Amino acid sequence: MERAGAALVSLRPYAVAPGRRAAQVLADVLVLAWACACVLIGRAVHDAISQLSRPGLQLQSGAGGLAEQLRSAGRAAQEVPVVGDELGGPLDDAGGSVDQLADAGGSLAASLQDLADVVSVVVALLLLLLVVAMWLPMRLRFALRAGRVHRLATGPGGTDLLALRALAFQPPAALARISPDPVGDWRRGDPGAVRRLAALELRAAGVAAPLTQPPVPAPPVPGRAQG
Repeated sequence: MERAGAALVSLRPYAVAPGRRAAQVLADVLVLAWACACVLIGRAVHDAISQLSRPGLQLQSGAGGLAEQLRSAGRAAQEVPVVGDELGGPLDDAGGSVDQLADAGGSLAASLQDLADVVSVVVALLLLLLVVAMWLPMRLRFALRAGRVHRLATGPGGTDLLALRALAFQPPAALARISPDPVGDWRRGDPGAVRRLAALELRAAGVAAPLTQPPVPAPPVPGRAQG
């Protein structure tokens, strides 16, 4: 947990080189703009599906009003002498049937509203994940690597350790521009070559940390004659 916390604290999300930093900031702004666009798209999808619920709401409203009118007519008919019950009963029954139709319209509208809520969120999240799934791992890798390299650069023997990382991770073409024999130079503890290798690793990681520690002399290679 302590190591994980230290790694998070030492995250360096942006490069020091102006051009690379500008590209990273632009990418972050574009991702943020895409996130806002995903929200707007989700809202548009929600509104489009919600439009489908209008007929159900209209049916609920219209049928509810008709049912109330039928029940009122039934109550009035029941006041007619002799035949009131015979007249009012069918009207009440018709009002109940229309009530069921109104309930069906309300249920349809509610179901479509629920569908609009779910589909709009799913669409927005899927569109957002398409970009975040590529952007976030890349940004985290850079920030973690830059943080590690910065800690090495400012720690004991940082120059030598960075040179060793360069030998392990940098492409051969980049190493060849440093020295015809970069591995041999590192083993011999050549100060100039070691510092150039360390600077190569710093540039690759997007870090321009001060190399405050001198390189640690490499141990002699067994079997090699000492000059």
